Amino acid sequence: MGGSFDAKIRVYIMKTMQKQGLSGAELLDNRKYNKSTAFTAQEREELGLRGLLPAKVCDAEVQAGRILRTLANKHTDMERYIFLVALLERNERLFYQIVTNNIELTMPIIYTPTVGQACKEFAQNFRKSRGFYINVGDKGDIRKILDNWPPDDVKVIVVTDGQRILGLGDLGSNGMGIPIGKLQLYVAGAGIHPDQCLPVMLDVGTNNEEYLKDSLYLGWQEKRLEGDAYLEMVDEFVEAIQDKYPTALIQFEDFTTGNAYKLLDIYKDKCLCFNDDIQGTAAVALAGILAYERASATNLKDMKFMFLGAGAAATGIGELVVAAMVERGMDEAEARKQLWFIDSQGLVVASRDKLASHKLGFAHELEAMDFSQALEVLKPNVLIGATGSPGTFTQEIVEQMISFHERPAICALSNPTSKAECTAEQAYTWSKGKAIFVSGSPFDAVTYEGKKLVPGQGNNAYIFPGIGLGAVACNLSRVTDDMFLIAAQTLAEFVKESDLASGTMYPRLSEIRKASLAIAVAIATKAYEKGLAQAPRPDDIEAHIAELVYDPSY
Repeated sequence: MGGSFDAKIRVYIMKTMQKQGLSGAELLDNRKYNKSTAFTAQEREELGLRGLLPAKVCDAEVQAGRILRTLANKHTDMERYIFLVALLERNERLFYQIVTNNIELTMPIIYTPTVGQACKEFAQNFRKSRGFYINVGDKGDIRKILDNWPPDDVKVIVVTDGQRILGLGDLGSNGMGIPIGKLQLYVAGAGIHPDQCLPVMLDVGTNNEEYLKDSLYLGWQEKRLEGDAYLEMVDEFVEAIQDKYPTALIQFEDFTTGNAYKLLDIYKDKCLCFNDDIQGTAAVALAGILAYERASATNLKDMKFMFLGAGAAATGIGELVVAAMVERGMDEAEARKQLWFIDSQGLVVASRDKLASHKLGFAHELEAMDFSQALEVLKPNVLIGATGSPGTFTQEIVEQMISFHERPAICALSNPTSKAECTAEQAYTWSKGKAIFVSGSPFDAVTYEGKKLVPGQGNNAYIFPGIGLGAVACNLSRVTDDMFLIAAQTLAEFVKESDLASGTMYPRLSEIRKASLAIAVAIATKAYEKGLAQAPRPDDIEAHIAELVYDPSY
């Protein structure tokens, strides 16, 4: 997928010019092959670019420096987001060079937390269509209209119906910003080729009253499909994808809890797919827990967990933690008793009527009680928030946690930053610097009594790009549950002692490509062992996968 850019551009341009009479100006408008002022004098002569560019030839490093300087001069992250989108539209390779080489700077801009605001403003900032939109009016024609998408070799698809975007709720077709952002991280974080990525908005309407009345809203402006009609449309989509792109991985993203579990149950054994909110979040959270095991010197089997929130993300984490405990030799029933959940009605207990199916495995024998009471009785080592409700980890709650354990883990996982259960500064201040803090969105380091404490960001970007790269590399037929356990264990191995000493449970984001490659190798290896890989097994799996990685340099 990498290779010589110069060789590729000459072949492409010469063939295209012969077929279509492509001029130099048209080349500069082609985002995939344009490299702007980096074209050499010889290339400008050969490609009809003389007179169309300033005199100075600038290499990619100089171009990147110019972009980063302009980025720094922008006043808000939304301005930076729009600026980077514009760069992508005119020079795709330079965009990915900058994102890949400056991932700690750019990921909070192209993804969480800024992507939440970008989704809210998606319609008003709409310039050029990116991604593929399937709406209710397309029902019956989904396979037909897929032929309108130009690239034929799609390998990774991220699809949402926009109903539960981060912690922001129903954003309808404005939620397209999520698949776009996720796939940019597939490219930057693992090296999937941009042409192999397809963002999809399954626009089944919206129940957001504001959008139903907004003349600027761009989606299907009717109430959402529900029930059988909804499932029929999803089924048509999946069948169309399997027909058009039979080896493509489908990542379900930001569906409501009920639909997320329902769709995963329907399709996980029928096609190559996973749900990132359930399984990806679980893997990244477990990786942090495995690192916390080292930092706290507490065996996983001896830990107790309490979850504030019992939706797809929370119970997905719970199921994977149980799997990890079982792998360590625990009885599953005993492992489940180490995990407790709080939902809108209080502690999830066995005596409660009409519990959702995904909560049943964590409904234990105990009297009903509220959050604070449950903390006092159960004394968890790890507190995990997945509520979308900011401020729910109060000073009282944090102080309770440090009264139970010397170094409790406080995990405020809700996205974006505005929805976090507490901030890093609050967690460190209220715990007198003792808590180990993990968040879903990034927080700056905090200095407490002279010691620098670095929050760990439990971002799914540590997991899903590696899963995708592994799937592509071996032509995976199914994503199995144990692959997320493997991914979590692999990521945890990247956490250094120096990371633990600073209080962070994750490696630096700059390590993300190395971590993704390691996860991809682990996934592909497991796939070959289980007979789930459809491609021939290479002699050296790691070398084979490394060769596939997209290189945006020129």
